[in-house]
Amino acid sequence: MSNFDLSTIRHSAAHVMAAAVKKLYPDVKFDIGPATANGFYYDFDMEHRLVTDDLKAIEKEMRKIIGRNIPFERFETTRDEAKKLLEGQQYKLERLADIEEGQTISFYRTGDFVDLCRGPHVDASGDIGAIKLTSVAGSYFRGDEKNPMLQRVYGTAFATKEELDAYLKMMEEAAKRDHRKLGTELDLFGFSENVGPGLVLWHPKGALIRHLIESYWKEEHYKNGYQLLNTPHIGQSLLWETSGHLGFYREGMYSPMDIDGGDYYVKPMNCPFHIEIYQSRQRSYRELPLRWAELGTVYRYEKSGSLHGLMRVRGFTQDDAHIICTPESIEDEIAEVLRFSLYINRSFGFTDIKPYLSTRPEKAVGAPERWAQATESLRKAIDKAGLNCEVDEGGGAFYGPKIDLKIKDAIGREWQTTTIQFDFNLPERFNMTYVGSDGERHQPYMVHRALLGSLERFFGILVEHYAGAFPLWLAPEQIRILPVGESQITRAKELEAALKQSGFRVSVDERSAGLGAKIRDGRLERLPYMAVIGEREAESGQVAVRSRRDGDLGSMDLAALIARMREEVDTKRI
Repeated sequence: MSNFDLSTIRHSAAHVMAAAVKKLYPDVKFDIGPATANGFYYDFDMEHRLVTDDLKAIEKEMRKIIGRNIPFERFETTRDEAKKLLEGQQYKLERLADIEEGQTISFYRTGDFVDLCRGPHVDASGDIGAIKLTSVAGSYFRGDEKNPMLQRVYGTAFATKEELDAYLKMMEEAAKRDHRKLGTELDLFGFSENVGPGLVLWHPKGALIRHLIESYWKEEHYKNGYQLLNTPHIGQSLLWETSGHLGFYREGMYSPMDIDGGDYYVKPMNCPFHIEIYQSRQRSYRELPLRWAELGTVYRYEKSGSLHGLMRVRGFTQDDAHIICTPESIEDEIAEVLRFSLYINRSFGFTDIKPYLSTRPEKAVGAPERWAQATESLRKAIDKAGLNCEVDEGGGAFYGPKIDLKIKDAIGREWQTTTIQFDFNLPERFNMTYVGSDGERHQPYMVHRALLGSLERFFGILVEHYAGAFPLWLAPEQIRILPVGESQITRAKELEAALKQSGFRVSVDERSAGLGAKIRDGRLERLPYMAVIGEREAESGQVAVRSRRDGDLGSMDLAALIARMREEVDTKRI
């Protein structure tokens, strides 16, 4: 077993892959080959268009290099010598130009292959362990659509074959759960070239599930002391200049609209609007804390190559909240928002949750003592919740420390949902104040909090977590009545009306198809319940109930069925 961490193993595997590609395709041009969260990739430019079958030949060559246990040798050189080593490699030469004067220029040699690289790497290729190339895709140089399209080969590596096999099994299951595939099969959502890339069209079933999520979100926020806001989709340029978005994030914003001679932008964030509501009058310490939340749709220009189903879109709805409070109440507020965040995530069936704490970077706004108090309040909240966290020292944004919550889904993948983010920047930029008990003006603390992250991305996570089989409280159709023949349709309609009256989402399958076909279709649609009515059930006044989770439940009367379903909905049983 290798003694190196996965990132080092995978980065080294990327170099070995590049060496293998060079052996098979000598005229290849190289860009970069970093490690990623789940593996590695390398970007190539060559005439041959790689297909999946080519990956087998590259993998075979990689295994030869790994088997020879070739050392990774680091050496430093001058800029002029580096240019000679990279002659004919225009992408590498551009990367070399990115290295500032005075910084170290280092290379790694693995046999005949030499690559511009900071490292680190394993000692020798035999330390890499088990590898697998997974796919090939197009990728623009530096992610810019105006630049040449390169070929990106993805792979993964683990210290042992057992770990690799487990990962590949998980990925096989992930492919079955892919929300893009299930979204089409279950008719939940879609995209249209006529509308534009990254802009989601919610179909009736998906829109219904979204409505259920939103309704639950709103009810729980009102119960937990929040007030809900609604703000416009656009704002004039002065707002975004004050907030700093035009200065720092202009490339991620849509182009302005000329309205009455002034520039307006569709919003990339909701926070400036919430601040404007705060600024509508002078605030007193007696009003604080304010907990303001909004399901606000925002728009960000994501590169087309980065768009990915619901996980990365250009228009999405953030479940934003802003907590504005005094320094004296910040510790209690953070503890409460973390408790609430954990409660909501668990309500959707996510029980394996881990917090990640990011602290003050070298360059930051806000007084150091404020950073210290904010960071300590985050630490105490995590401790109070009884959670173990990972700390990223110096990894906070320049405007404040934060907690990110990451959940594990049904097949062990980690997703970030909640973020709890201090902001010392916007209160200063907008000159936010409140009148304290001393009659003087003070600057409040402000905390951003996105609980689900975005509804689109969270919906995609839910689809994959449940493999499209939503729990009863979220299922767009909770029960379907299956009459065996035409003579049972009248009774089926009566049961449908009774179930609707009790608040359930129900339909009757009136098709002339056989019972087996109706049951099969219900299973494919992941229906939580099906109720069969034949001659015997019509005479007895009962139904034969089939549960997706528990199988054949036998015959029961309507009252028993309603009680069972009501308990399952009320407890949000998974």
